[in-house]
Amino acid sequence: MIKSIFGILAGLIIGAAVTWTFLRHHDGGHEPEAKKEEHKEESHVLHTNDQTYVKLDKKEQEQAGLKIAPLEAATLSPEIKAFGRVMDPAPLAATLAEVASARVALDASTKELNRLKILHAQDQNVSTRVLEAAEATARRDQLLLQTAEVKMVTAWGKPIAAQADLPAFVHALATLDMALVRVDVPLGDALKAPPSKVRIASMSSPDNPVEAQFLGAASTADPQTQGQGFLLLVKNSAFTPGATVVAWLDAGGAEEKGVTVPRAAVVRHEAEAFIYLQTADELFERKKIELHHPTAKGWFIDEELKPGQNIVVVGAQQLLSEELKGQGGEE
Repeated sequence: MIKSIFGILAGLIIGAAVTWTFLRHHDGGHEPEAKKEEHKEESHVLHTNDQTYVKLDKKEQEQAGLKIAPLEAATLSPEIKAFGRVMDPAPLAATLAEVASARVALDASTKELNRLKILHAQDQNVSTRVLEAAEATARRDQLLLQTAEVKMVTAWGKPIAAQADLPAFVHALATLDMALVRVDVPLGDALKAPPSKVRIASMSSPDNPVEAQFLGAASTADPQTQGQGFLLLVKNSAFTPGATVVAWLDAGGAEEKGVTVPRAAVVRHEAEAFIYLQTADELFERKKIELHHPTAKGWFIDEELKPGQNIVVVGAQQLLSEELKGQGGEE
């Protein structure tokens, strides 16, 4: 009898232990799923009428560091795009030295000729032969100076040769305080008049152009492009000799109307450029733009954008990340 009681008790204990273990294992297997569902992030991407939007409320916008600003109206004259390089000032300095040396030699021989003329006229033992030799030397030095000056104009053009203080000009180029740039307009394009405005940028950083001064036409044609060549001057420049550049030359004509898009507002994805328009207080739409006209303030856009439209100027990359995450893509 006692053994039967102990057997029943043992069975109850074992059964309770098995039941407890099963329940614990069952609950443990589903608890993470419940928590996972509870903490599952809500998608910020909305699809409406074939349009895709990113939705962020005010708090989420602050957390993402978004800054929004209206587009500013802008105008831009028609432009011609040209390519070229920063010129090495060393050959120009050498030609300038040649001109200066010839001028010094001519000055000395002219003074000597004048001295001998006076002595010869006063019959002070200056023979006619000596006087004639001095005249020949002075004529030779004059020809050498003319040759050097022609070489300067032929090699560098009148815009350079006619500089009011050419030595100071060359010194500024040599010390990189200024940069002399030659650009060539592609064959088929042509400027009918000197441009009133010129912007120039390094090919390694074409998004950041600076203002340049138009000096005039180059003295020779480029053997490859066979188009118009022009000389430009960039002051306070970071351009180094030999660097390749791109320039935008004002071609004249009626100005185009558009807006200025700040550089920080542009995001790139799959080799294309976009901005985010704020279409409602909590909605943002990605819009493709074409980047053809960089300016000092950003990009001139003459497409569907209008002045006063709000765009994201800081934090656009966060919106792109949210959109791609919601679409299952990668940033």
